[in-house]
Parts: sequence; structure tokens; C-alpha cells
Amino acid sequence: MFNKIILIGNLTRDPELRYTPQGTSVCSFGIAVNRRYKQGDEVKEEVTFINVVVFGKQADTCGQYLNKGSAVLIEGRLQERRWETEDGQKRSRHEVVAQNVRFLSKKQGAADLESFSGVEAAPPDETTELEPF
Repeated sequence: MFNKIILIGNLTRDPELRYTPQGTSVCSFGIAVNRRYKQGDEVKEEVTFINVVVFGKQADTCGQYLNKGSAVLIEGRLQERRWETEDGQKRSRHEVVAQNVRFLSKKQGAADLESFSGVEAAPPDETTELEPF
């Protein structure tokens, strides 16, 4: 199986740096990823909020240098965490476990996307009548 995800977005909150009992650094934060698309003559924007977790030296670096609003490129894998609350309710959450975090400047965000993917960051010309939900 193959599980790889690449995202460019901005942090929605300051990173939270913690440590495991073994002393491994763990940094968690959220990012917002925007997508523009054309529906008829109207250009719409969709925002997806994604939780990210980073381990080790990269976690220390993220905790030290990133803050709310920072632009990042994340490479990693998608993971689902499951747990049960004290009152017996089952919960789950999808998150990205980052293997590589690249810091971007705000001005470079869209330009880095173009150079990384080899495609333009402009909205596609295609029109859709489908709504995601």
C-alpha cells in the first residue's frame, strides 16, 4: 500500500511542543489548505483544516520557528487515531504525520506550489455543478 500526502498551507494556531516519556519531541499544529475552483462564472474557494504532528528534531525546529500564520509545505502520511472518552464515547481523528516540513514565506507559498507540482496555481477552467457535501 502507498500512503503519501503533500500539502501547502498556513498554520491556524501556534505549534504545541510536548515530549514523550522516552524524551522524544512531539509537535502538533493545524494548517488551512485553500482550493480555488470555478463554478459557472463564479470563482469559489474551499478551505480544509488539517491537523499535523511532527516527531524528533523536526518537532523541535517547528516548535521554535513556526507560529500562527506561517506558510509550510508538509510531506507525510495520513493516519487515523482512535480513542474512547471517560464516558465511553468512541472518538477518532485523521491527522498527517509529517516526515518533512519545509518552511515557506507567505509570498512564496503559491510560487512554491507551482515549482513543486509543475502546474499553475490558478483555478482550473473546468466547471462543476457538484458540491463537496
